[in-house]
Amino acid sequence: MQPYIKATHQKAAVEAIKRLVKHPSSTTEPAPGAPFGQPIRDALDEMMQICSELGFKTYTDPDGNYGYAEVGEGDTIFGILGHVDVVPAGDAADWSHAPFNAVVENGVLYGRGVQDDKGPSVAVLYAVKALMDAGVTFKERIRFIFGTDEETLWRGIAVYQQKEEPITHGIAPDSAFPVTYAEKGLQQSYFVGPGSHDFSLKMQNAFNAVPAKAQYNGPKLAEVKAALDGFGFGYEADADGITVTGNAVHAMLAPEGTNAVLRLAMALDQVFPDGPLGLIGRCFKEDATGVNLMGDVADEASGHLTINISNIEVNPEETRMQVDMRIPVTVDHDELIEKMTHKIAEYGYRYEDFDYLAPLYVPKDSELVEKLMAVYREVTGDTTEPQVSGGATYARTMNQCVAFGAMLPGVADYMHQVDEQWELEKMFTAMDIYGSKLFSVD
Repeated sequence: MQPYIKATHQKAAVEAIKRLVKHPSSTTEPAPGAPFGQPIRDALDEMMQICSELGFKTYTDPDGNYGYAEVGEGDTIFGILGHVDVVPAGDAADWSHAPFNAVVENGVLYGRGVQDDKGPSVAVLYAVKALMDAGVTFKERIRFIFGTDEETLWRGIAVYQQKEEPITHGIAPDSAFPVTYAEKGLQQSYFVGPGSHDFSLKMQNAFNAVPAKAQYNGPKLAEVKAALDGFGFGYEADADGITVTGNAVHAMLAPEGTNAVLRLAMALDQVFPDGPLGLIGRCFKEDATGVNLMGDVADEASGHLTINISNIEVNPEETRMQVDMRIPVTVDHDELIEKMTHKIAEYGYRYEDFDYLAPLYVPKDSELVEKLMAVYREVTGDTTEPQVSGGATYARTMNQCVAFGAMLPGVADYMHQVDEQWELEKMFTAMDIYGSKLFSVD
């Protein structure tokens, strides 16, 4: 295999990631030219500046919804879909390194976005730059497309699809190697029920992350502590109340995490048995597979359903629960929602839709998947089969597109978590994969 990736490309890629991580690009209030907040627009502009410096032709949507960078000629387009937004970092004091000041320590790069998705986007970018530096001629256009609200509602990429020509085929480096040929359907919604005059809750957690903390400083605090002790649930107490503790993971891996919000809700339901949290305390509990609401939902192609309740707000008017559900690719979406709606109604709740992304499925024997698998195996020697994911990537938005990397098998998943990190050795291997025979070249 021609060694296109040089040490200079590796070093430059790390420095580019550092530039991008400096922007705390989570969704905030819209501003002119920044529909999802100025920090995201700043990150988009930074990315486009990096692409321009590398010699790509660039275009930024004037309204700030997306940008793209392109090299090569031809009628077909190989799309590489990334995003410049990130989930919030949470409490910076929980991080061992400042989340928006990326650093390398002991061969590991730390910072919010180094795994999801600034790091992978830059890794592919500099792999293509290495091919450009080597004088490789591309047989088609290679187009990097950068979205701006992937962690929320995907509105930026929707505007791209309305305004720009479609890709012919492509990848989203926003998952894990080898190829993700199928992605479960993603349903985000709310359960809305009666409020309470006895206590209140107000949290701010992302849909797509299992929460590791849940704070409470309300009535009957001693009884809530006793209830937590009775369940064996961990918490920290201080002058401001208690913080129930859990284990954060991406929502697609919800059964592997420990949901602090659900644990607090179970304790509150025990202390306030006539309150609005019976749906959690007596039905859902710590369920992350949907069995308690809808029965055992699974298929052979993509495994079990997962469900994550990441946020609960309680006030006198209503209780609102924030729900993220990953649905197996062959399961009927509407029938599932109907069954769930009937179940939560038993506890006084109604179902409220927020957003739905249909599943992705590109056959394993397709030309695209077979080509990507051949490239991956040639570089790594790993014979792992293509996989199915509960994650949702931009791949599902476009023609003949799948998730391909950038995390290698065995790399710990730090997406959406404290101390997000990526081993440089693993990053450089990913760059070798992207810079080998992935693209149609002479």
